Amino acid sequence: MTQTLHIIGGGMAGSEAAWQAAQAGIPVVLHEMRPGTGTFAHRTGHLAEMVCSNSFRSDDDEQNAVGLLHWEMRAAGGLIMEMATRHRLPAGGALAVDRDPFAAAVTERLLAHPLVTVQYGEITDLPQDGLWIIATGPLTSGALAQSIRAHTGAEALAFFDAIAPIVYADTVDMSVAWMQSRYDKGETEAEQTAYMNCPMTRDEYEAFIDALLAADKTEFHEGETAGYFDGCLPIEVMAERGRQTPRFGPMKPVGLTNPHSPLKPYAVVQLRRDNALGTLYNIVGFQTKMKYSAQAAVFKMIPGLKDASFARLGGIHRNTFINSPTLLDEQMRLKSRPNIRFAGQITGVEGYVESAAMGLLAGRMAAAEAQGRALPPPPRETAIGALIHHITGGAEAKTFQPMNVNFGLFPPIEAKGGRRGRKDRYKAYTDRAKLAFTEWLA
Repeated sequence: MTQTLHIIGGGMAGSEAAWQAAQAGIPVVLHEMRPGTGTFAHRTGHLAEMVCSNSFRSDDDEQNAVGLLHWEMRAAGGLIMEMATRHRLPAGGALAVDRDPFAAAVTERLLAHPLVTVQYGEITDLPQDGLWIIATGPLTSGALAQSIRAHTGAEALAFFDAIAPIVYADTVDMSVAWMQSRYDKGETEAEQTAYMNCPMTRDEYEAFIDALLAADKTEFHEGETAGYFDGCLPIEVMAERGRQTPRFGPMKPVGLTNPHSPLKPYAVVQLRRDNALGTLYNIVGFQTKMKYSAQAAVFKMIPGLKDASFARLGGIHRNTFINSPTLLDEQMRLKSRPNIRFAGQITGVEGYVESAAMGLLAGRMAAAEAQGRALPPPPRETAIGALIHHITGGAEAKTFQPMNVNFGLFPPIEAKGGRRGRKDRYKAYTDRAKLAFTEWLA
């Protein structure tokens, strides 16, 4: 009788792991605590619900590491990438996703699979027996997190992840704001309406920064520290690091032309389309730990948002991950209890795509084990291989922090005939990776 694989957590990683194992012929039980046990960030009981952003970032598989990761997951028959592509929104060169239909489609596909059973309810203890994948993500329940800590004998590392607010599009003043993708990326009219832009003068920017710094913020409990992942810094934390920091980050005024004024904006706030209807836009890079009572007043200082209504305000939540270089082997198994694999953001990768990719790999490795064989990890020259190597041995355990996929994790490309330019170098990375990944799949 074929061994059943149990997966805890129905987010990006758990959903992808379930799909990959089931497609390999392995019966899967996917355990999801929602909607019975909710979290701060989730709104529904759907599997693969997106909570932080609606972007899978760049879809360029020749010049960008995350775009290459998209390519590898598509090549491996990934459910998350298939549904993301099916429910994509115009976003220039990025892959932005209509989050609710996307999650509903992932849920429907998994529920319809004859080898997948979804069981709703919280699991509070680290399993003793059987074949398991823990893919509980950044919002692992307190009870299960405590069980993991108790077994590993070390405190789980944690940082805080902040969520950006979402605005109703029809409440934005378009006599002030305008539609344009940065550097006019995207050729169709839909792609050119992927972003709204709100310009600021220097005085408006300085007043806005003052308000950000003065606003009431979420307080942390005693003993907690705010160790943010740099890719999700709250906007006010950026401002605390330097008043000009937001202007060189999400508020940079480059690549945009204001049709309402010949004057170059001092700063620009971008809003990215959040659903297919174009009724919702999220404020790009404006994750925040400001209290709800302060957010609306501060964000309405942004030109064009004076009368804006918010579909969701920003927020903050604890994001827990394990010290994977210490705890996991190259098969993603817990060294002290090898019947358990970890996958997704809890392993120390950062981002929707990276989390799903680790689920894809864990699902395939677990399926192979259930069939009595071992599946080696992909070569380090691939995006998935670079990530798994980083979290299971490439990173320094003492300073281990969450990591997005990037070409710095790949083995260097040797220059031929002199130093390569960046464009040629990145193309060489992706060409090499595609060949290696195709061979690994075969």
